[in-house]
Amino acid sequence: MLSFRGTLRQQATHPVWGKYVTELLQNGIEKPKKGHDAGDHPPITPMKAATEGELDHDSWKLYDYITRNFIATVSPNCTYLQTTIYFEIGSEKFSCTGKVQVDPGFTTIMPWMQLGDDEEIPSLKKDEKLSVEEVKLIEKQTSPPDYLTESELISLMEKHGIGTDASIPVHINNICERNYVSIIPGRKLKPTPLGIVLVHGYQKIDVDLVLPTIRSSVEQQLALIALGKADFLEVKQHAIDIFHRKFRYFVDCITAMDELFEMTFSSLADSGRPLSRCGKCRRYMKFVQAKPSRLYCCSCDETFSLPQNGNIKLYKELKCPLDEFELVLWTTGAKGKTYPLCPYCYNNPPFNDMRKGMGCNECTHPTCSHAFAQNGVSECVECDNGVLVLDLTSGPKWRMACNKCSVVIHFFEGASKVSVKDESCDECGANVVEVAFKEGKSPLPESSSEHTGCVFCDAIFKPLIEKHHAVALRRTGGARVSRGGRGRGRGRGRGRGKPKDKMAQLAAYFV
Repeated sequence: MLSFRGTLRQQATHPVWGKYVTELLQNGIEKPKKGHDAGDHPPITPMKAATEGELDHDSWKLYDYITRNFIATVSPNCTYLQTTIYFEIGSEKFSCTGKVQVDPGFTTIMPWMQLGDDEEIPSLKKDEKLSVEEVKLIEKQTSPPDYLTESELISLMEKHGIGTDASIPVHINNICERNYVSIIPGRKLKPTPLGIVLVHGYQKIDVDLVLPTIRSSVEQQLALIALGKADFLEVKQHAIDIFHRKFRYFVDCITAMDELFEMTFSSLADSGRPLSRCGKCRRYMKFVQAKPSRLYCCSCDETFSLPQNGNIKLYKELKCPLDEFELVLWTTGAKGKTYPLCPYCYNNPPFNDMRKGMGCNECTHPTCSHAFAQNGVSECVECDNGVLVLDLTSGPKWRMACNKCSVVIHFFEGASKVSVKDESCDECGANVVEVAFKEGKSPLPESSSEHTGCVFCDAIFKPLIEKHHAVALRRTGGARVSRGGRGRGRGRGRGRGKPKDKMAQLAAYFV
């Protein structure tokens, strides 16, 4: 067992800190309040007294630090008086905190940790008034946190229960040798492009692979084995099962990692063209047409998947109200389907009843003008899960399309405006549609320029609709929308009627 007093006696005659150690032995040592015996090896401790003349420069710096740190761990606490002053300048409230040292304690042997003179504040009385000498307004920008030092990384690993005193240095050496990080002045660990891409790729596919939780959990189970509280074979099989499933999932999603590697280690000439603005940095993202097509933000170093087998273009520079990303438009042409989408929401569903791969025509946002809550007309006439959504970009050859299957209904060709109203049809439950034509170009009776009614039940509207199927439509990420009856546009809200029983009557108008 380590003897603190015996180790200190060896330092009592040291020319630098011998006097302090002698007084410490006379007054009594303080036992460290933190730390535990891991059982692997004793803490780093000075074995005997040494002077600067006995060691080379670097060796002496290391010895000096280790010895002072050891002595400080058994020294009294540093005590100080902290005072906080609250004051007002005009209508603005401020506070200022200062510290006055009472007893230096362990900082006597570690002077770099002592309180500075600039931390003291003058003695003031309550309600005392002072004059303002100067007011400055300095404009600055927020800066990112500094890189972790080796000691900070070790502290974080210990905090999360990762590694031991013997294995932690090996982990740090491994990430350096594998070129995930590089050592810069100040013993700081700067991530390399390879390390950044790997972390972003893991976050994109399986965030557990870069979080400390799994490794910490495994180490906790290993500790239980050492204490005889867990079975070795069961723990081993459990860990193998977890990592086997994660490996299979990672392999299935490896294209997401390939996209990041391609974007990071390819020249800018091969990285696509600027298309839409990122909602995070407000800079233009590049549209990469090479399959799988995607958007890439050079500033944030993030990729955003897009629906495939169609054309992508900017959608009127409109922005998603949730994240400020500019919307893009996916289309398969005049005989196909078209819908806008938010690149961020498409990859990170904002609501619980949404999944990855959903455009605005499936978004359940209750008030967004692009979501199907505002543009849904009725439930699909063929599939069980879809909603017929008005395509606001299709005019003057207006159409509505199912947000699940390939059904497309063309109607009101030549109309200047088509909009979905809040009212619903009393007969079938579909939402009422308002149509406006220019004067002299209206197919409505008596050359009326406007009419409002149900697409499926209104006698005037029936001859103006045709049902088709979208050409070359291939959806990615088949997502379902919850149909729990939660207001318009969801389940039996927006377009709550399903006029399948009317399709036989309307067959003459459909091709």
